[in-house]
Amino acid sequence: MTPAPIPKVITRHRDGRIHAYVAPAGVLGALEPVAVFRPRDGDEVVASAVRQDLERVVYTTLNGVVCLTRAGDLLWASDFEPRSDVRHGHRPDCALSSDGRTVWVYRPDAMAGRGDGDQWVLHDADSGAVLARRALETVGHGSGHYAHPVDGSVYLNIGEGQDGSVILRGTAGTDSAPEFMTFPWSDRCLIDLAPSGRQFMTVDHGQADVAFHEHPGGEVLFTLPVDSFGHDLEDAFVEWSGGYLTEDTAIVTLGGESEDEEDWFRYYLVDVRTGTLSGEITVEATNPYELVPLGDGSWLTDGPDGRPVRRSPERGRGDAPGGAKARPAR
Repeated sequence: MTPAPIPKVITRHRDGRIHAYVAPAGVLGALEPVAVFRPRDGDEVVASAVRQDLERVVYTTLNGVVCLTRAGDLLWASDFEPRSDVRHGHRPDCALSSDGRTVWVYRPDAMAGRGDGDQWVLHDADSGAVLARRALETVGHGSGHYAHPVDGSVYLNIGEGQDGSVILRGTAGTDSAPEFMTFPWSDRCLIDLAPSGRQFMTVDHGQADVAFHEHPGGEVLFTLPVDSFGHDLEDAFVEWSGGYLTEDTAIVTLGGESEDEEDWFRYYLVDVRTGTLSGEITVEATNPYELVPLGDGSWLTDGPDGRPVRRSPERGRGDAPGGAKARPAR
């Protein structure tokens, strides 16, 4: 039997604070924060991650990474040098490994005007010491980190806009030097890891299909093009959204435009054991990027007050609400 997934700690930035949320088992509806962190005065938070025990937060600004205790004490900070005056087009990202021992920081230095390429930096979570620094050939706008739930490794998806998307995997190692690998694609976007970490899901950068891969090598298990969902590629696309609803079921989002030029989105369930469709669900969201599957049979969307709302499937056939927000850089 596959063990229950570790509850995800989700962060939201509201009212100048970092709010941490954990979805209690069996509880649906709007969530209350289980911890609130106050950044240093003057820091504009770009991305954040909270440790599983809720006692530490790590966050990035445009020019550095900071680690604080729940009480607000500074544990360590690391500035990105030289300081950048570029305000837009680059979003540094950070993540904690699942064991809480390491902090992974993506620096989009090229777009920030710090050099020709980006960096992926590995820090010791307690001291902030740099354990490894990987020079990248990417010119990314932003990224997403995905911590493997078992082996301590971390995946990184870097979006280069029209130039594509690069996926990497880093392993800290306890008795060996950190290792980095780059997957041999520039045209796939990482969407999610399975709750057990045994596989992961990607979407074609051109949005023509969704694929599922083995961890850690990335071997393709199966691919579903747009027409597998009953839509024509000229009229629909696979969104850079969705993820694992459970260990055996993934949510795949398709989008398109109606004859009235209104965006539409539909959410399909895929049995990842067989590679076949297993239904359609309705997701109440203003845009597909609100959707955060939790791996336990539920997902989060955003409430009107900015708090995440936990929901579970209600199978249906109607179009899910569309939204006018732009798709994120991939």
